[in-house]
Amino acid sequence: MLTIRRDLVDALVAHARRDHPDEACGVIAGPDDGSDRPERFIPMLNAARSPTFYEFDSADLLRLYREMAANDEVPVVVYHSHTATEAYPSRTDVSYASEPFAHYVLVSTRDPREHELRSYRIVDGEITEEPIEVVESYRSADPGPGGAPEQ
Repeated sequence: MLTIRRDLVDALVAHARRDHPDEACGVIAGPDDGSDRPERFIPMLNAARSPTFYEFDSADLLRLYREMAANDEVPVVVYHSHTATEAYPSRTDVSYASEPFAHYVLVSTRDPREHELRSYRIVDGEITEEPIEVVESYRSADPGPGGAPEQ
């Protein structure tokens, strides 16, 4: 299951709407501590500038991975939009899926009034859809200053 904050979902959908009719793409990085918690929203440029295909610019991607390594982060979510079809990975999407621990999130912007948001794990060409829980904040197991869990 993907648990993700509402503000990150809102930012992802806004990016997809902004880039429509071209596909939008990006990453949401999180701490490299096994928490699987998306934290830092990183919209990327679709180098293909296409309504049916997305491609990360190789120089931008190299910079991003160096930055994540320096910050002890991993790509928790890899996202992109579909502008005319449902939010389901295409054969090309599956062939590009190279992060076995990432959540691959697709948002469909084919309807101008509503969006469809779905998450998948893609490992060795196998697509597995997973539920998404949208939360206002992540709960911490560590007590905050008042002894209660942080919100």
